[in-house]
Amino acid sequence: VLCGVALTLLFLLHACRQFPGCGNIVTFSQFLFIAVEGFIFEANFGRKKPAIPIRYYFIMVAMFFTVSVVNNYALNLNIAMPLHMIFRSGSLIASMALGVIILKKRYSVYKYTSIALVSLGIFTCTFMSAKQVASDSSLNEEDGLQVFLWWLLGIAALTFALLMSARMGIFQEMLYKQFGKHSKEALFYNHALPLPGFLLLAPNIYHHAVLFSQSEPFQVPVIGLTLPIMWFYLLMNVVTQYVCIRGVFILTTECTSLTVTLVVTLRKFVSLIFSILYFRNPFTAWHWLGTTFVFVGTLMYTEVWNSLGPFLARWRKRPKEE
Repeated sequence: VLCGVALTLLFLLHACRQFPGCGNIVTFSQFLFIAVEGFIFEANFGRKKPAIPIRYYFIMVAMFFTVSVVNNYALNLNIAMPLHMIFRSGSLIASMALGVIILKKRYSVYKYTSIALVSLGIFTCTFMSAKQVASDSSLNEEDGLQVFLWWLLGIAALTFALLMSARMGIFQEMLYKQFGKHSKEALFYNHALPLPGFLLLAPNIYHHAVLFSQSEPFQVPVIGLTLPIMWFYLLMNVVTQYVCIRGVFILTTECTSLTVTLVVTLRKFVSLIFSILYFRNPFTAWHWLGTTFVFVGTLMYTEVWNSLGPFLARWRKRPKEE
């Protein structure tokens, strides 16, 4: 999963640097690839009846499609990639809040403390990013205000996507309790059913397809095929994203939820480091402090320390070699 996400992000960053608004064509390509693969191997060319009624998938897909599109457009609203990643790390906050409100869940003081740390980290990074946007000396007062207002709209979009994603997770959890776990089936329908929705984005997708075709030619190693380099980046992004998603699916079926959460946390950290190094975004000591709060809070929420305690105790008690 970590290798998959690192490669996926690398190719995505190459594409975003040359064409900042290419998120829709990237998302569409990923959806199309996963939908075709699922149609062949999961749905058996449409002959296999879904275990969960299709109407529930339409509701889930509406949420999933909305979250994906809103997150993509947030990058066009003066939201830097590192802030985008850190803000989305606040999914624990949204999940806990909606869990308390909708499912009437109750949590320990330890978990509330972890959520407070995550909230503080996100607030710190967001506040420092706001200061950077507001103090951009290259813009006059009127343009600077406009940029800042667009940035606020981007923060609102990220907040909406965060809450919608948490609501989708709760909805999916309720479906799994009622009909059983069918994560591979859900993966297929979540990517196949939204495909018609991309017709609304067709002009943007076509525009970037033309731009991709006009990019410099690139000879693919080993096979010797020559194609525009942006199409090569897109192809590699789709393949590595598929590897990443399949890796997550294997983890969810073979490992505990704690292990999956830890891997996802490490994935976000790897993505953040990649983004900072590649884009050379301004990342102050305050940003690093906020990032530390986010990841420490996430690890506290998963109670990894409680799991490591018995392991370390057994390790200390093992007989010493002569």
